[in-house]
Amino acid sequence: MKLSKILQTFERKQLADIPAAVHTAMKGTGLALPKGARVAVTAGSRGIANIAVILKSVCGVVREMGGEPFIVPAMGSHGGATAEGQQAIIEDYGVTEAFVGAPILSSMKVAELDSEGLGHRLFMDRHAYESHGVIIVNRVKIHTDFHGPFESGMMKMCVIGLGKHAQALEMHSFGSNGLRDKMPPAARRIIESGKILMGVGILENAYDETADIRAALPQDIEKTELEMLDWNRAHMPSLPVDDVDVLIVDRIGKDISGVCMDSNIIGRLRVLGVPEPVRPRIKMIIADDLTEETHGNASGMGLADLITEKLRSKIDFAATYENVLTSSFTARGSMPVVVKNALEGLRQSARSCGYGVSGMDELRVMRIRDTLHLSEVYVSDSLLADVSLCKNAEITGLSMEAFDGQGELVAWA
Repeated sequence: MKLSKILQTFERKQLADIPAAVHTAMKGTGLALPKGARVAVTAGSRGIANIAVILKSVCGVVREMGGEPFIVPAMGSHGGATAEGQQAIIEDYGVTEAFVGAPILSSMKVAELDSEGLGHRLFMDRHAYESHGVIIVNRVKIHTDFHGPFESGMMKMCVIGLGKHAQALEMHSFGSNGLRDKMPPAARRIIESGKILMGVGILENAYDETADIRAALPQDIEKTELEMLDWNRAHMPSLPVDDVDVLIVDRIGKDISGVCMDSNIIGRLRVLGVPEPVRPRIKMIIADDLTEETHGNASGMGLADLITEKLRSKIDFAATYENVLTSSFTARGSMPVVVKNALEGLRQSARSCGYGVSGMDELRVMRIRDTLHLSEVYVSDSLLADVSLCKNAEITGLSMEAFDGQGELVAWA
């Protein structure tokens, strides 16, 4: 099967000098530190663009202010809910002591904070709690589990990230609505504790590039995050066509999205009691591979209908199930049908879509690298007419064979 190359054009605001942007944002808050103050800086599990440079720059500003920074992995149950696993994740992103110039203190031990009136317990990484204070660093974007005033960002990092596995278990026990309704009050209580010194929020454009960095003192974190989330909603990328028979996703992983594939891009939530998105409408999804950076965590594989043997062979079920069971969204961790390769997946998808194996050429097929990178996609001829109606999509006239002689996907051009 031949697929045609499509280029999508999105707004491309991009920071030219990230260290300078971090310095300007942080110094602009007017934060003062006592000389020698030990300051915890959070590092999450997402594949945030330029995260190592951003964290190095944050640590540099802390030192300039007279403080002594250290890095705290802040990622709930990820990394198999172990200190070693969480440190390995951030080191894969280049966040090493040698690069950022600050030690990494990874532990699953927590301190308990006052939670009176919240209806649940409240925790904080013990290293962070015993420091002078914490600088929260996180990307701000719409969430893959729920939608509300606050989604994925600095507020959530205060709670689910900084609270480690103990807090993730506590908050996820209330389901997606619990995250939406209980996370903001919990974040406010943590901020009120006096342990949060600053929030540093990151925005990315539709090309997975750093678009903006903003810093806020504790009392301004909510307002700043709301503004950043509005920007993200307005600049999210999307597929060029809403109605697709088969979406082939080259790779999935926790570094791509918290649920391995961004549910906002593929139009699938699979969270009990939460309505599914109205668009896009994809009948079958084939996931071909796991990223190395996900360390075997395939907690969102249940969003796909079919996975290849290649992907299946890379799954760390202990890490995957720890993450899935902590989140409580078990359908997302269900094992899809395993097929020999992507070509076999397409054949079976044709049957499921009612075309029969002989009708594969009629299938409306789209192929993407992953849900973070959508500026280039490949589509079957049957989708070209619809693509031509998309204002930000260009049909290049270039095409490629989708599969090699062994039924594997041909490497991305």
